[in-house]
Amino acid sequence: MPKKSLFQWTLFVSAALAIFTVLLYAFPVKGQPIPIPDINVEIGQSERPQDVVGTLQILILLTVLSLVPAFLVMLTSFTRIIVVLSFVRQALAVQQIPPNQVLIGLALFLTFFTIAPVFQDIKSEAVDPYLKGAITQEQAFEAGAKPLRDFMFEHTREKDLALFVRMSDMDRPKSRDDIPLRVLIPSFIVSELKTAFEMGFLIFIPFLIIDIVVASTLMSMGMFMVPPIMISLPFKILLFVLVDGWHLVVKSLLESF
Repeated sequence: MPKKSLFQWTLFVSAALAIFTVLLYAFPVKGQPIPIPDINVEIGQSERPQDVVGTLQILILLTVLSLVPAFLVMLTSFTRIIVVLSFVRQALAVQQIPPNQVLIGLALFLTFFTIAPVFQDIKSEAVDPYLKGAITQEQAFEAGAKPLRDFMFEHTREKDLALFVRMSDMDRPKSRDDIPLRVLIPSFIVSELKTAFEMGFLIFIPFLIIDIVVASTLMSMGMFMVPPIMISLPFKILLFVLVDGWHLVVKSLLESF
């Protein structure tokens, strides 16, 4: 009896919903139409030069926003961090563990952590005064570039900087202010890559020793058909866990800035 009653209630509710739907479409409720925004992009003639300048500024701003990921990768500590984390994964000989998304996410948050003081200086010295109308765009650009230039100079080797200064055929700079960004940026990137590879080499050494020991042991036992990676991989993971490897790697990265 309860099953029959439940079936009857289900049939009644379904019929009521069907009747309501038919009535809703048969007698539509009249109300105010929902306003839909109309967005148009037009190219026409302008009588004022200021309109053309404003349009060009918007295009330049959109172009700069599209290049923000490249700026974030090349002008910050992201390059060193992601290269070192990739070396860690290669040294462990694990294929896709951690996945690329995890490594990139960790590298991004570590980048935000290390570069936060620089971004704060840019905000206080350039962005806030410009939004208040206290300085012009050119002044805001110069003020915002100064903290970033100081960060890059701090982590750029003189040898790399001298290379690009010499290849640019510019006069010998007397101070840091005489070095343009087109010379400083590639010098900084090359220095970051060298530092990252040095850290990656130091990370590889203990895992390489484990591979050599395991391979020598297998050869002495006559187990030529057993791949050494199958035996050494658990030992490398165990060593990495016992020494708290991620903590040491992240600590070394943060202390290098």
